[in-house]
Amino acid sequence: MSRELDTLRWQFDLALRLAAHHMPALTDEACLWLPAPGAWTVRRGEDGRWRPDWSDQEPDPAPAVSIGWLTWHLLWWSTGFVDALEGAPPTAREDAFWPGAAAHVRVGFDDVAARWSRQFTTLSDAALERPFAHPWPEPRPLRIALAWANAELMKNVAEIGALRHLYEARH
Repeated sequence: MSRELDTLRWQFDLALRLAAHHMPALTDEACLWLPAPGAWTVRRGEDGRWRPDWSDQEPDPAPAVSIGWLTWHLLWWSTGFVDALEGAPPTAREDAFWPGAAAHVRVGFDDVAARWSRQFTTLSDAALERPFAHPWPEPRPLRIALAWANAELMKNVAEIGALRHLYEARH
């Protein structure tokens, strides 16, 4: 593995270590707690599926979000990213549902993290330069997509952790 691949893998592993600190402590109550009035969350529909609040135009200012919404977002985009790495089409947002419980979030996250980790074992220096479009309309080098995904993973896990600490402090 090259230095660049080593660095990308190290970033990914660092994000996983942060996730390992926060994910086991999540509860259903913490996931569904609303940190502010009007916060976006996940809501159970009449069909039993949990759908996220969403707007096709990003609100300004962005709303506060629940841990449930953040974990839905994390599972949706990271699964889509790994699907694209594996050559499969990513799941459309409207077809991505929150799994309904903190325990199921952990299982889903562990699954996508294992798939993502396996991708690192197949990469070569040459692969880092191949065009990769997901999630952008214009392809970029895979190394840029991996760096973005690592940053997005770290950001989402940090947001989940900050809300978890706030929830615990208030309850």
